[in-house]
Amino acid sequence: MSRYILRRLLLMIPTLIGIMLLNFIIVQAAPGGPIDQMMARFEGMDAMASTRLDAGGGDVVVRDESRGARGVDPRFIEQLEQQFGFDKPAHIRFLGMMRDYATFDFGNSFFRDRPVVELMIERLPVSISLGLWTTLLVYLISIPLGIRKALHHGSRFDVWTSGLVIVGYAIPGFLFAILLIVLFAGGSYWDLFPLRGLTSPDFHELSTWGKIKDYFWHITLPVVAMTIGSFATLTMLTKNSFLDEIHKQYVLTARAKGGSDRRTLYGHVFRNAMLIIIAG
Repeated sequence: MSRYILRRLLLMIPTLIGIMLLNFIIVQAAPGGPIDQMMARFEGMDAMASTRLDAGGGDVVVRDESRGARGVDPRFIEQLEQQFGFDKPAHIRFLGMMRDYATFDFGNSFFRDRPVVELMIERLPVSISLGLWTTLLVYLISIPLGIRKALHHGSRFDVWTSGLVIVGYAIPGFLFAILLIVLFAGGSYWDLFPLRGLTSPDFHELSTWGKIKDYFWHITLPVVAMTIGSFATLTMLTKNSFLDEIHKQYVLTARAKGGSDRRTLYGHVFRNAMLIIIAG
């Protein structure tokens, strides 16, 4: 077991490097970026200035040496490339990124001009909150549902719930979130839940019970949207795992010795089937 765990941990290193390399290639190949954004910002400022002069009634004279006529100064672009490190070869930038990540130096955001760590810490409470509640609900729904589907395999309950699971898996989470906003967040029908925020502005003035209700009131829609698209895989994994264990020889032996189905299920099958679910 220790060798297996060590091998799995060591396998994470090349997997992580491969993911980072793929992410680096996609970001480098994608159009746009901080330099293009700053160039567009400067060109937009020039266009706005020209519009103001024209609206003031004066004659606007566009000369050949103006930035609007010749574009952004190439020297300015070179300075931006040096500032953001784009003047270096791609492999040098990738190795530098790996070195910075290894020392937990994530630098500054190109678009927010703030340290990335600050932005992560700012969003971390919301991400952890939604992730924990979604994971809890997914396991509370998927495991009992998968066990019941395995015990009633081929029944109407199994067929109907399989259809619902497939539909929930097929609908993208963001699309279901938009549907919930339209229906329950004042989009077109009922205004029952808030549209944004983790808590209300007067959260600190509420009582303890009021704070709890306000917190769950805000996270209901996003947690539901994330849960719908997440429980399908675990449900089917639970069902198939229990089906495999139920038809094994030791289960037939336990039943032949007079053991009840409930005791056999939760005393023998549950323990062995959950190993596969946890590993998956």
